[in-house]
Amino acid sequence: MPAPVALQLYTLRELAETNYEQVVRTVAEIGYAGVEPAGFPGSSPEQAGKLFKSLGLKVPSAHLPLPLGDDRQFALDTAHALGTKRLISGFGPDQFNSMDNIKSSCDRFNEAASVATAHGMTYGIHNHWWEFSRIEDRWVYEVMLEHLSADVFFEVDIYWVQTGGPDPGEVVRQLGERAPILHIKDGPCDRELDMTAVGEGIVDIPGVIAAGKAYTKWHIVELDRCATDMVEAVRKSYQYLVGNGLAEGNI
Repeated sequence: MPAPVALQLYTLRELAETNYEQVVRTVAEIGYAGVEPAGFPGSSPEQAGKLFKSLGLKVPSAHLPLPLGDDRQFALDTAHALGTKRLISGFGPDQFNSMDNIKSSCDRFNEAASVATAHGMTYGIHNHWWEFSRIEDRWVYEVMLEHLSADVFFEVDIYWVQTGGPDPGEVVRQLGERAPILHIKDGPCDRELDMTAVGEGIVDIPGVIAAGKAYTKWHIVELDRCATDMVEAVRKSYQYLVGNGLAEGNI
């Protein structure tokens, strides 16, 4: 059986600003098995958690600040309210633009993973294209792997991997069990151009999913921006993945 499919709610952030509950209900009606929150406009983690549960939506992970310093308790409490054990953060390019910055960033990620582990949770990194750019004739993510604790997992955004340069299937295969979640998106793999519904771009979606089949726990659709109507793209992405037996939905 394929891994279940969720939607990163950042995808529908503009609509969520107006009516968060209706957006979540639409996602459930389409058939998604889960959601990955990234903010709660007009709501709260507690209210959102109850809404997700009432609609039969799992929360495989949540995008939250690093659980360190002033954000530590907020991140842990939010994850608890949502009923998820996976905390994930994404970072800007400046944190990976030199060997020293890569190492210091990884030190913080390791610290975050220690905090999460102490509270029965896990901590992971969501990549963009810059973690898959070159530095001193090496891929940034390969340098990261030399400094990261084995407790830090990767939420591999396959679109940004390919945009950066490497083959996403090979990256997923290399990371193995350290990549339990894949961010599934599609499009031209050009930083300046809009994305498309999954299945309508140049990413080899079936190939990447096959590469991670042994370890992938969730496929999470995310579209940062889209050339077409976003809700329709979310619907088409679900239909493509579930209709082709690449992911499991609720419908």
